[in-house]
Amino acid sequence: MRLTFIFLLTGLLQVTASSFGQNTKLNLELQNVAVREAMQAIETQSKYRFAYSSEFIDLDRKVDLSLRNQSIDNTLKSLFDGSGITYEISDRLIMLYGKTDRLNAQQNVTVTGRVTDASGEPLPGVTVAIKGTVQGTITDQNGNYSLNNVPGDATLVFSFVGMRAQELPVAGKTVINVVLEEEMVGVDEVIVVGYSVQKKSTLTGAVSPVNVDDMSKRRVADLSQALQGQVAGVQVSQSTGAPGDEINIRIRGEGTIGNNNPLYIVDGVPTRELSFLNPADIQSMTVLKDASAAAIYGSRASAGVIIITTKSGVEGRSVFDVNYYRGVQNAVNLPNMLNTAQYVNVVEKAWNNAGYSGTNPYTADKGRADFANTDWLDEVFEPGYSQNIQLTASGGNEKLQYLISAGYFDQDGIVVFDNDKYQRYNFRTNINADLTDRIKIGTNLQLSYAAQDKLSSKGDAPGIIRHALLRPPVLSVYKDPSDPSYSESDPFTDLPFYLHNNRDNGGWESDKYEWTQNPVALAYFTDDKRSNFKTFGNLYGEVYFLKDKSLKFRTSVGIDLNFTHNKAFYRNFGDDDGGGSEVDKGTGRQNRPNGLNEDRGEVLTVSWNNTLNLNKTIGKHAINALVGSEFITNYASSINASRRRYEYDTEKFRYIDFGSTEQDLWNGGSGSEWALLSFFASATYVYDSKYMLTANFRADASSRFAEDNQWGYFPSVSAGWKLSEENFMAQYDWLSDLKLRASVGQLGNQEIDNYAYLTLIKKDGDKYLISRYGNSDLKWETTMQYNYGVDAGFFRNKLYLSVDYFQKNTTDILLPISLPKIVGDVQPTIVNAGEVSNKGLEFGVTLRNSERAFKYSVNANFSTVRNKVEKLHPNLPSMVGQVTRTEVGQPLNAYYGYVFEGIYQNNAEIEEHLFETANPTVVPGDIRFKDLNADGKIDDNDRDFIGDPNPEILYGLNLSGSYKRFDLSFLFQGIGQVDRYNDSKKIVDYDTRPFNYTTGILGSWDGEGSTNSRPRVSFTDNGSSKISSIYVEDASFLRLKNVELGYSWSNIRKFGLKNIRLYVSAQNVFTITDYSGLDPESTDLMDMGTYPQSRSFIGGVNLSF
Repeated sequence: MRLTFIFLLTGLLQVTASSFGQNTKLNLELQNVAVREAMQAIETQSKYRFAYSSEFIDLDRKVDLSLRNQSIDNTLKSLFDGSGITYEISDRLIMLYGKTDRLNAQQNVTVTGRVTDASGEPLPGVTVAIKGTVQGTITDQNGNYSLNNVPGDATLVFSFVGMRAQELPVAGKTVINVVLEEEMVGVDEVIVVGYSVQKKSTLTGAVSPVNVDDMSKRRVADLSQALQGQVAGVQVSQSTGAPGDEINIRIRGEGTIGNNNPLYIVDGVPTRELSFLNPADIQSMTVLKDASAAAIYGSRASAGVIIITTKSGVEGRSVFDVNYYRGVQNAVNLPNMLNTAQYVNVVEKAWNNAGYSGTNPYTADKGRADFANTDWLDEVFEPGYSQNIQLTASGGNEKLQYLISAGYFDQDGIVVFDNDKYQRYNFRTNINADLTDRIKIGTNLQLSYAAQDKLSSKGDAPGIIRHALLRPPVLSVYKDPSDPSYSESDPFTDLPFYLHNNRDNGGWESDKYEWTQNPVALAYFTDDKRSNFKTFGNLYGEVYFLKDKSLKFRTSVGIDLNFTHNKAFYRNFGDDDGGGSEVDKGTGRQNRPNGLNEDRGEVLTVSWNNTLNLNKTIGKHAINALVGSEFITNYASSINASRRRYEYDTEKFRYIDFGSTEQDLWNGGSGSEWALLSFFASATYVYDSKYMLTANFRADASSRFAEDNQWGYFPSVSAGWKLSEENFMAQYDWLSDLKLRASVGQLGNQEIDNYAYLTLIKKDGDKYLISRYGNSDLKWETTMQYNYGVDAGFFRNKLYLSVDYFQKNTTDILLPISLPKIVGDVQPTIVNAGEVSNKGLEFGVTLRNSERAFKYSVNANFSTVRNKVEKLHPNLPSMVGQVTRTEVGQPLNAYYGYVFEGIYQNNAEIEEHLFETANPTVVPGDIRFKDLNADGKIDDNDRDFIGDPNPEILYGLNLSGSYKRFDLSFLFQGIGQVDRYNDSKKIVDYDTRPFNYTTGILGSWDGEGSTNSRPRVSFTDNGSSKISSIYVEDASFLRLKNVELGYSWSNIRKFGLKNIRLYVSAQNVFTITDYSGLDPESTDLMDMGTYPQSRSFIGGVNLSF
């Protein structure tokens, strides 16, 4: 918090000396719009309001405006030039004069009143004018007004942006209260696309703006999380629930075997990650999904592009905002594990079913006094917490606008001992300055520091969550202090019922209670700290040419500088099992010997782009053309070292120099670099606001390819037809908007290894040997994409629908091809050979109503995508993973194994099914697999594709409403038709070792007819060792991701406050799923025991000064 305060104070001191003028600087790009829309755009960007009489002002006259950094006076001159309309500016009121003479002001009566909306809420800033004159006023914060010298026979005109104007006769009245109704919903937006902006109404590609208001209700650390459920065709998944772990984003599915991460453009600077951004700093987000929209980014855009604009200062009085929240989290949806009595009964039965001879040892163990009754999941998980504070100061004048923000986020996860924490500090400053009427400069700089306490969150070693599922309940968490092996520094149990280090002489009982690790001890001794300091931002300049400033040159230099530091200390603990090297004898079996791994890295990416943009309207013809260049260079380096056998392992000695240098000494370092040179062009032509044509072209040269293949060319073209502007559609007044779209284009993928085309060598003794043969013919992966869409608005755009169908085909995918052994022991050579396709539909629906006391908004999206491998290399007919196989005709990474079809009930069934198997080893109660080739035996030929990890259905639903001062919102998010291989299910309930089980094991086969879904429990193989469909589960889910209730006050006028909003929020409220793992949202191909997402309850406050 001290760092946050220093950043904020420094920024404030830099700007307090700035003076604030009263004139407004406007930026407008409007083509063939009505005067009323232009006036609305001016009011949106400024503090001014218009006063006018619709009798004398033609609000439907079409105008074109292309203005950059213009004063309000110049803007009005451009708007009303040649119209015969004149104006006067008084304070915040712009009074418009028509050609007709106006009423002469007469000191007659004073009229007062109140203006509200349909729900009774006051409307501040409403213009109240005497019809035909410029005499008028505006309502105050409570909707009240007072107007003097009103003739008794005059008519008052009440007007407000977004509301239907009303004219009411005075008729001698002195009090006139008015209720204004809302006009058409869905004002034409201006959206950031590529290196420029474009009106939403003229877009012809698949471009989806994100509703930032909906997104802002998510109280999350990572901006990626806030995107969940917001946009059709965009899948956002948390691989685990651990604080600071990565978030996966996929746009229109998995398109390649390699890197599928989208490109992010933050304030014009490219990056491949979002975790450094503070969600509260985001002004707008746009997702470019098809080739037409994304081709301008060429070789980096095959997986889609997300354009992000952060908040900036605006002209006007200074504003200071504070947002603070704090919450508590708990693990939910945990499986029910066996208690000690249940466990002993089950392992007793497993021993009997195994057919062992002799006395059952578990029968003898029943009632042992040293047995515990431990719920390991309950011991591992505890309540976690999170808190966030965001401070923002902004303001500006005609020449200079600024914004400074500082944020601090802190989360302590739900695993015991606080070794799963995540912290992030953010500081951002944005400054835009007009040097002259035609020259503008600015900068946007972000500093962030993130620190994560990393623990095993995916079942990976040491597997804290996995061992919480496996460890038998008969074992206690802590040793008794009277135990000879007890120590205060390591009080935890380890080996089952440990006595001494000679297992063969009864030192411990791992033959009965297995070699599991104590998950509480693993959490306690975890010490893996990872940090990243990032400097990110840009410096830009703009120059406007031509008389109307329709030609703009912009140059921008961006920087993305990262300093990483990872430091993991492995403290020795656990029981002495007699193992280890001679020098390590007598130490615990975990982390033997102790040690430290440490690395530091630096990654610098510098980008420089230059664009020349023409935005011109001539009559019914509108042209937006752009040409540009971009150069990106990247350099990365790292150093690392490790030491073992620390004599002192306290925190003060956990540095490289204090480790032993006698053996196990390791130091290393590496460096790499790449560069990209690009030229690009884009042009959009619109005729009469009805017919649109857009073309893009980009040429990229990448250092990641050999000289003859460095250049790649990526064109696209799209067209649109706005039927709603046609005369023959005028009769359908319920149809507000209707547009057809189509596009085709190519994208590339240069996200490969920097040196994949080169031959690598290695040193073996005194010789240098080839370790991999290069491929100078290596070239770009190319994605060809077709998109067909329709946009439709109904009932003044209160109901809006967007539908897209796409076909996406990626060719020349990089594959590793092994060479014949005669060539030598070399790594596979990389070649272009694969092909993958994706096809799908996307639907987006918005329904809004703000005309009543209860205002509501519904944003829903639904999408489908089908993934298919179309081609591989002849020498690589399939790519085999641990539980997957990638093969032509199947989706990427499809699950492959035996097909479960029930449980053998008796010997006759076995003989009938395995009629060609001599002396089958299976017995009644074992798993029965399908004999796919009907040859009477079960072997490798009976394996088949048994599941698809690529989701076919994505959907999200945002519901929000408000009533007077209350507001309420819901976010539902879900995935359908997706499978997951639940390895934790296999090792917990189907393993042949005496791990713990879920209570589901109590329903295991126990005689003919008892069940046909779960095999007998046994310490011998019952078929469960085979990779089969019994572990592939439907991971579809529907989750209530967020609920938030708020209460607001405005215009408090105390302590300098403008607004206060109090809110309470709940995250991950409930999940509906058939998946038996800890979290169906896990994206790992094998779920080995995932750190689950937690349910959280949050309370917060927003203050605006």
